[in-house]
Amino acid sequence: MAETKEKKDTLEREYVIPLRNEWRKVANYRRTGRAIKEIKKFIARHMKVPDRDLDKVKLDIYLNNEIWFRGKRKPPAKIKVRARKEGNIVKVELADIPEYVKFRMQKHEKLQKKLDKGKLKEVKEPEKPKEDKEVKKEDEEKKKDEKEKEKSIANLRALEAKQDLKAQKHTIKGKEPIIHRMALKK
Repeated sequence: MAETKEKKDTLEREYVIPLRNEWRKVANYRRTGRAIKEIKKFIARHMKVPDRDLDKVKLDIYLNNEIWFRGKRKPPAKIKVRARKEGNIVKVELADIPEYVKFRMQKHEKLQKKLDKGKLKEVKEPEKPKEDKEVKKEDEEKKKDEKEKEKSIANLRALEAKQDLKAQKHTIKGKEPIIHRMALKK
């Protein structure tokens, strides 16, 4: 059940963690949260975390997403994870990564690289002064935005006026109520 690789102060193992017995003990709207806690307890117990401190067990983003994927009422019954202990901190990640998660990981890495490159360019290149055309475009966009805001405000006020009229119609007491009497049948 557990593969062991030992390096300098690093321990890595794979576990299949049963979750169903634990999340069935709580209300169905708390099940996934309980599954997360149970994973942390299981890892703290089996990876010998000092004082079984759950704050020292860190779950991977993709593992968390996989558990929460079906919502808070339907967590998975069991999950296969890989735990890596570095010092006192244990990092937990999915052991068998599904294709759609691999795709998401690659997408996330690419985005991170783009952000890193963007930060480097900002530091190296000073900002260029804006040209007249760009300034004119920005002014035009601001004017359009202001016009749209004015239109939306006018529409909102018209709606409020209609609602006020409707409310007044129901509160006018100028008319006397009509009383209909039915003749008694003999």
